[in-house]
Amino acid sequence: MSYCIRPLTVAITLALACSVVQAKPAKAVKPAAKPAATPTVSAEFELAHNFGPAGEERLQAIIDRFNKESGSTLKLVRLEKGDKPAVLNLMRRYDMSDVLSQPKAFVPLHDMMAKAGQPLKFGELSGDLKAGAVDAKGKVVALPVLYSTPVLFYNKNAFRKAKLDPEQPPKTWFEMQGMLDKLQDAGYACPYTSSWPVWVHVDNVSAISGVPAATEKGLLTFNGLPQVKHLAMMATWSKANYFKLFGRRNEASAKFHEGECAMITTDSREHVDFRDAKGVELGVAALPYHDDVYGGRQSSLADGASLWVGAGRTPAQYKQAAKFVSFMLSPEMQLEMVRVYGGLPMTSVARAAAHSKLLKDDDKTLEIAYASLKGNGSKPAVRVANIDPVRIITDEEMEAVWEDKKPAKAALDTAVSRGNALLGAKPLLKKAQPF
Repeated sequence: MSYCIRPLTVAITLALACSVVQAKPAKAVKPAAKPAATPTVSAEFELAHNFGPAGEERLQAIIDRFNKESGSTLKLVRLEKGDKPAVLNLMRRYDMSDVLSQPKAFVPLHDMMAKAGQPLKFGELSGDLKAGAVDAKGKVVALPVLYSTPVLFYNKNAFRKAKLDPEQPPKTWFEMQGMLDKLQDAGYACPYTSSWPVWVHVDNVSAISGVPAATEKGLLTFNGLPQVKHLAMMATWSKANYFKLFGRRNEASAKFHEGECAMITTDSREHVDFRDAKGVELGVAALPYHDDVYGGRQSSLADGASLWVGAGRTPAQYKQAAKFVSFMLSPEMQLEMVRVYGGLPMTSVARAAAHSKLLKDDDKTLEIAYASLKGNGSKPAVRVANIDPVRIITDEEMEAVWEDKKPAKAALDTAVSRGNALLGAKPLLKKAQPF
């Protein structure tokens, strides 16, 4: 054992090697096992979005709550056009073209949940919310997180100023015209405006009139008599300064919020944004209808932001994503999504709970939204507003009418012709969902 005699620094090292106690090395390898127990995918678990600052702040609050309750490390990131989808992707109505045009970049939600060992029973999913969220077999391919339907919001204070009954909003577009005249006489330079013009005045006016804007196979047909008459009516309102257009998305909502406009047609979910509107006592009613169409008022449509699963991720990441989906479907989160974010509850149980709670808050928006949908908001599945390049074409043609550059019939014929030509070149965009 003379080879064990060395300077002190070497001796300490060799003493371990010379030891006859063989149990010691077993303890020495334990620290090496610790890194394997540390999650390696948590930092890569992301939810991508392209919401504005206010929407991002609200999303971050949901992420923070989920991470705290589950011990996960879900990160919120920006969704940039052309990027590979994240594990979870919150896509708005106008983002759907990206999903439809690259189906291999996503996987169905029901498939991901089953493989993650957390299959969910989606039989309770409200029939109003199935558009674009289920496949032909009724299986859920995306989570309809923030769906809504267009309604009419109005300022009761403006109605009083115009000597109109604040509890009697217009039921028809014809009735609304007389009210706009009185609001203008009362000093309102913007009696009426609208956010999301294609969604409201093409998709939903068509559906409510009983003449869908597109067939189930994706053929655009929104140049019929009811649509032409509606657009021509809007043109006369624009000339008379009854109607003001501020943009193609929700730019008009700020004008109503500031008290500048007396009435607005926009998504029902925006009632949460209008609660503190300047000088506004908020009133809400169903989207007006044309009472001269055959069959009377039909149901409006539901649509909005939905959660999609990116393809090509690891089982561990999908297991984390499944936890988040389950979290979003919990009764507590369902109620919060209605009260704080304005979305329609996804299940019948959540719908009943939210309905009861909101009525206590004296908020009738949810009740009016469901009455407008009539349980049938998922048809038709193909919407003009969801096909972004077609929406842009339609916006252009509608604006030409409202600016008195084209007659309504010619503009809608052109929009349908241009839109169908584009869809003929890109057939994937005709689908309601990619799978």
